[in-house]
Amino acid sequence: MSENILSIRNLTIEFKTEDETVVAVKKLNLDIPKGKTVGLVGESGSGKSVTSLAIMGLIPSPPGSISEGEILFHGEDLTKMSQDQMRKIRGNRIAMIFQEPMTSLNPVYTVGNQIDEVLVLHQGNSKKEARKRTIELLDEVGIPDPSESVNKYPHQMSGGQKQRVMIAMAMACEPELLICDEPTTALDVTIQKQVLELMFELQRKHGMSMLFITHDLAVIADIADDVAVMYRGDLVEKNTTRKLFEDPKHPYTKGLLACRPSLVENPKRLMTVEDFVDVKDNKDINPLKSEIKTQRPIDEEHNPVILEIKNFKKYFPIKGGFFGKTVDQFKAVDDINIKVRRGRTLGLVGESGCGKTTLGRAVLRLIEPTAGEVFYHGQDITKISSEEMRLLRRKMQIIFQDPYSSLNPRMTVGDIITEPMVIHGIGGTKKERYVTAADLLEKVGLKGDHLNRYPHEFSGGQRQRICIARALGLQPEFIICDESVSALDVSVQAQVLNLLQDLQDEFNLTYIFISHDLSVVKYISDEVCVMNQGKIVEYATSDEIYKNPKHDYTKKLLGAIPKGVPKELQ
Repeated sequence: MSENILSIRNLTIEFKTEDETVVAVKKLNLDIPKGKTVGLVGESGSGKSVTSLAIMGLIPSPPGSISEGEILFHGEDLTKMSQDQMRKIRGNRIAMIFQEPMTSLNPVYTVGNQIDEVLVLHQGNSKKEARKRTIELLDEVGIPDPSESVNKYPHQMSGGQKQRVMIAMAMACEPELLICDEPTTALDVTIQKQVLELMFELQRKHGMSMLFITHDLAVIADIADDVAVMYRGDLVEKNTTRKLFEDPKHPYTKGLLACRPSLVENPKRLMTVEDFVDVKDNKDINPLKSEIKTQRPIDEEHNPVILEIKNFKKYFPIKGGFFGKTVDQFKAVDDINIKVRRGRTLGLVGESGCGKTTLGRAVLRLIEPTAGEVFYHGQDITKISSEEMRLLRRKMQIIFQDPYSSLNPRMTVGDIITEPMVIHGIGGTKKERYVTAADLLEKVGLKGDHLNRYPHEFSGGQRQRICIARALGLQPEFIICDESVSALDVSVQAQVLNLLQDLQDEFNLTYIFISHDLSVVKYISDEVCVMNQGKIVEYATSDEIYKNPKHDYTKKLLGAIPKGVPKELQ
């Protein structure tokens, strides 16, 4: 029987507002054994991140407070400690890796200075000793050329590298407990695999305990010894990883396991958590028995090529020297040739930096291409004026990756959806446009009376639906979906993918679907382009590319996808 390094007993966390008291965590009981990894799983709002903040003593008060329970670390109750006592534990004996490294790292300090600070503050190292140890840490977490990288600022590093810096910072004091709050959510599958392997290796090497928080059970299968599942503040199931995957008991757990797209065969509609939680008897529900989606045939009359990209290039100048002259060019997109058919979906997949988002934006001329042609209904849109392009964008829309930053926080949802209509002169009066906006909200699964609310009043999945409604407001025929489901909970992701399919069927929409998640791309796409370093390395139907990948890079991407089952069951 393993000794527990941390024990949570009857933990209840409340947030009080002027109108109501929200109980975010309800009488939670959870143990983290010494040297083991416990996975804490649940969707946004389930209480898992709030639990981690409570352990660290970081619950914002007001409005938050721990109204009941205790958090025992080596038998000492952390909830009873003063701020000075917690400062000695936080970062030193208990460390935390947050979800978004860009907001966790200070943009005005080099990454080396930020790790040095931890060592000086908690370990009492001199600046010289701290810098030496920082370089060792960066090397341990796999940062290339650590002696040079210590002098880089966060914006000079990729997303995966920034997350590795966060891991190095958390590991600096060799903590006994490491809390990882969604550390791989928005990472490429290959980077995610590297980060998971790194954390697994560091945990074994240092013998530390780990609390790994995520919404994706497929990730948990690769790293956790035990799993606890939270739903709306309650702990609904806990078990060893193997037993939970072999025989999930709670409907919510079954829903989380079922809603991720499969690489083997795709149902016509993805299961969601609601399919399990809202029904009384779950025994008859078997996602594998759902009607299977087959490859849609191409009809030259009904599915003509509406977008053709020829010899397309986008280069960015690399400046250097004393006067900042251009010394080289970065080939973000290099000689791309693709065709997109009406009513069909082309998946564009690859790691961050491969050029897929640059290609998507350059196609819409949100950034100007360096060379090549883009034919839309036979017209080369690289040759038309800015005014002509603005009019054409009524038919060509884009849904961006991050609904938080693509919605104006100062505008109501109604104004956000109707603004493009105003710009393009659609809808007549304001009242008529609001009626249209209400219909669009209903179409994407929200309520029409939400028009007067602001973006912060919605969840991430709801915001993404608002972005989709805004794109539909101009009645487009072609939409680029740029990583539009990558940061969503797996169940919300399933809902949005189902929605995009329904809208395509109803309005005969054409999509370019950009993503780093191959299982999602396979589910929604008819054809798939695999991009690497600005070039297309493989181009085939979605079934063909997954059943018989030709290029080594495609095989590497497929091999990095979490299997979704514990290693001993593979």
